[in-house]
Amino acid sequence: MNRREDAHERWPEERFRQLRQMADPEIDEIVARHLKERDDGLGPLELVKAVVKELGEAKKEARQPSGRPPASEIFDALDFAANLPEWGCDADLLAKGQAVFADYGLYQSAALFCKCLPMAYVEVSSARVLAGVSQLATHGLTRRVAETGQMLVDVMGLKATDSLLPGGPGNTTALGLRILHAFVRALVDERYGDHWDVERFGPPVNQELLLATLFDFTVVTWEAMETMGVTLTDEQRAAHLYTWSVFGHLMGVEACRERPLTLDDVAPVSERMGRLYESSPEGRLLMSMLLAEMEEFMHLGWRKLPRSLVHWVFRDARHGADRVPELLEVPPPAWWFTALFALAKAAHRRPWLGRAVDGVVRGLVRRVGRHLVVALVDRHSDGQAAFRIPPELAGAWRIKQSKTAVKSREIRRNVRKNVRKTVRRSVRTTERAPAEGRKGLRA
Repeated sequence: MNRREDAHERWPEERFRQLRQMADPEIDEIVARHLKERDDGLGPLELVKAVVKELGEAKKEARQPSGRPPASEIFDALDFAANLPEWGCDADLLAKGQAVFADYGLYQSAALFCKCLPMAYVEVSSARVLAGVSQLATHGLTRRVAETGQMLVDVMGLKATDSLLPGGPGNTTALGLRILHAFVRALVDERYGDHWDVERFGPPVNQELLLATLFDFTVVTWEAMETMGVTLTDEQRAAHLYTWSVFGHLMGVEACRERPLTLDDVAPVSERMGRLYESSPEGRLLMSMLLAEMEEFMHLGWRKLPRSLVHWVFRDARHGADRVPELLEVPPPAWWFTALFALAKAAHRRPWLGRAVDGVVRGLVRRVGRHLVVALVDRHSDGQAAFRIPPELAGAWRIKQSKTAVKSREIRRNVRKNVRKTVRRSVRTTERAPAEGRKGLRA
């Protein structure tokens, strides 16, 4: 039996059903005991808010090289630690995995917005949790997105493998997310327990969803980058998947408990994940909100670029993922991007045309990636879970994070917003005039 056949045998349908019905018993038990023993009257909702706040503070502290786990009332009360697995101590492999983000961070930022998040929105239970908890606990989708972006930076973007050791920002992020997910499950049980279809969806943030999320940050990202004209080597993919497997182990992902995920696992898991895709009001709302946020930060003439890239990265997606834009009701791409689609289809007959199209798309992707990172810096650099990127990445991506730079960009953004309002008002007036003229003729 070869390795590929062995990998398929490790991932039978029954294993996915088991993962869907499994939460995180170890941390769930600790959190349940903590909730029961508290006498301050705080319920799961207040504690989710507290965890989000303390996670932000803990990560700020973890970025200081003290070598000690960050102080946190909730973290300390739970007395829960996350150490590297025995198989997860290969510093060279971790460094190679982190370098994938350091070298291609803008492409991965664009992939996060244009493919990874939409993939989460077409899983109904994930969309319901994201929509409900974002509104209840953080009062904003973009703050959750900023926290996800910061997770990418803390785990992958520091070029420091010790970030995953206890006390480091990657380790603290994994620990905090694992605790946060347990409080989210308690919150959903309290608020929506009578209406949550456990048989269909399993518990909130279950192990199947955690595995899917890990694939979003690895396999889905690679596929998105490939449509953007950037292809990773097998060595880079293996190292990237290894690093995320270590993070998954720290975050309580059952599939990474005993061993890292490997490239042999990619095909069988990806095939199974296709059955999760479904349209829902929550998923469509989240996608609409995400596009609105992304497009607000685009320069004049480029507003429809994000929605266009969403269509682009899903155009040849496998395992049913090509349906995602339709399921989420993503608006049509810009007219000029439709021309790129046509050129891309013709490119397989003319290699020189394919290279030219890839070059144009790579330039557009880097533009989107940079604008999206700038958006997170401008919106959330002073928040409770502040979004910051390391100076070396900021320099490479030409992103200034000073208060003066943030204010200057805000002024330019307000100018663009006013220009767009004026243009829309003018278009509506022009469209109304013929209609009113026809009405006068009929009268």
